[in-house]
Amino acid sequence: MEEQSKNKISEEEKQLHGRPNRPKGGLITMPFIFANEICEKLAVVGFHANMISYLTTQLHLPLTKAANTLTNFAGTSSLTPLLGAFVADSFAGRFWTITFASIIYQFGMTLLTISAIIPILRPPPCHGEEVCVVADTTQLSILYVALLLGALGSGGIRPCVVAFGADQFDESDPNQTTKTWNYFNWYYFVMGAAVLVAVTVLVYIQDNVGWGLGLGIPTVAMFLSVIAFVGGFKLYRHLDPSGSPFTRLIQVAVAAFRKRKLRMVSDPTLLYFNDEIDAPISLDGKLTHTKHMSFLDKAAIVTDQDNIKPGQIPNPWRLNTVHRVEELKSVIRMGPIGASGILLITAYAQQGTFSLQQARTMNRHLTKSFEIPAGSMSVFTTVAMLTTIVFYDRVFVKIARKYTGLERGITFLHRMGIGFVISIIATLVAGFVEIKRKQVAVEHGLLDKPHTVVPISFLWLIPQYGLHGVAEAFMSIGHLEFFYDQAPESMRSTATALFWMAISIGNYVSTLLVTLVHKFSAKPDGSNWLPDNNLNRGRLELFYWLITLLQAVNLVYYLWCAKIYTYKPVQVHHTKEEASSCPVRDELQLANKGLVDA
Repeated sequence: MEEQSKNKISEEEKQLHGRPNRPKGGLITMPFIFANEICEKLAVVGFHANMISYLTTQLHLPLTKAANTLTNFAGTSSLTPLLGAFVADSFAGRFWTITFASIIYQFGMTLLTISAIIPILRPPPCHGEEVCVVADTTQLSILYVALLLGALGSGGIRPCVVAFGADQFDESDPNQTTKTWNYFNWYYFVMGAAVLVAVTVLVYIQDNVGWGLGLGIPTVAMFLSVIAFVGGFKLYRHLDPSGSPFTRLIQVAVAAFRKRKLRMVSDPTLLYFNDEIDAPISLDGKLTHTKHMSFLDKAAIVTDQDNIKPGQIPNPWRLNTVHRVEELKSVIRMGPIGASGILLITAYAQQGTFSLQQARTMNRHLTKSFEIPAGSMSVFTTVAMLTTIVFYDRVFVKIARKYTGLERGITFLHRMGIGFVISIIATLVAGFVEIKRKQVAVEHGLLDKPHTVVPISFLWLIPQYGLHGVAEAFMSIGHLEFFYDQAPESMRSTATALFWMAISIGNYVSTLLVTLVHKFSAKPDGSNWLPDNNLNRGRLELFYWLITLLQAVNLVYYLWCAKIYTYKPVQVHHTKEEASSCPVRDELQLANKGLVDA
């Protein structure tokens, strides 16, 4: 309410200035936010897309160590958003968190670029089949410091950019036609377009011109992203941080534990309500009481010891409002659904490691003179994702809306489920493609020649890359929508951080899975499912099918979680004219009905 009042101007001021003052936020801010996202993604993807090649060809790391280094970096980069979200939601706000985090990322990019330019900071090159010198401790230390700075920078950028963009749209305003679910589609489309440029132009430069220029361009792009973002400062809709959400959650848990021996009240209306202290954290509407997890409701039972006086704020470590109790319930309810996305990320992570190594052994020539870099293979994932997003937004939603009655076509839970099924098909197909690749290697006597190109076209890899792109368009965007929509409004940066945390765990699971499979599939004769130096002698197809099996089990788990999930109940603030109809409430009711029918 306070923010809305700031965005309004009195009639006298309008007459004085001769024109009305435009409320902050809205579509006009999107060029600045998307420009930042484009440049930031050019930097991040240009840094990461071909990094497996940099680690194996420039620093000469063994394949499994290089793969684990990348997935550990990706995992840490997706875990630090919890820290960034805490800073943004507690005191700094999203704008300043993004700005300073981008500067930290800039330092990391600059350090890595310098290490790629100065020869002494990497081992000497090797040629042919000779044994390569692996990077020493000092050279690896520079790499790890650069990766750590990148991970810290990502921690401030990732949880805040998406939420900050969504903050620019006030869905309680009836004059605003743009919805946040539209924004999430646009966000992923813009991000995908930037990724497309990174995995084509930048990867080509890295492989054919040099790593100094190939990493220098994304470093400059990162600098431009900060300039573009700060340039829109006066246009943004800034929401003030409302205090640490983690502290509030802990306070509810402590208060409930301290009152655990109390009997639950028979009528929920007897629980503690206080609109005044909840106002800063419920601008879009208050959370209403739910019957689930009733043991937490004891945190809102008023006792004589609470000593409540008129106008006095109670001790939150003893007594909390129903809204704050429901915040904790919402976060707990989101956990199982959020965790279900972990294995999809584990499957997706193989594209940047083992699938890329498959591509390196295959014929990637489009013409006699032009060869697609192995690191650019993810372009097929990106194109598939972008095409699916356009189809989903312009065609699928309109058709689905006629049958479901939902403005967004289908719920984000249904959208995630479709993505899970497609991801299972992708890893299943990947296993058969690897069998075909090795058959060709056997036919041409290349099993023991890991550096010789197998005469099979890279086009065989397009189905698995494309299917992963379609799966991402459904699952990842649905996952992001789920976290943003179902999280308490004062915790949206934190909710986005939870989205990235699921990605983080998925990457760590990939590292763990690769390590375990590499260890336990090793045989005395030196054979291994995931060999360090000769993929032709491995059993990569069995590794892919292991991931397929794990995803199938995960799908069953997800369907059960989705079946019992309860949507966040919100009492929306609206005027008397709007009191007879609440679109948000109606859509949630339809969403719940659709989920039950499913």
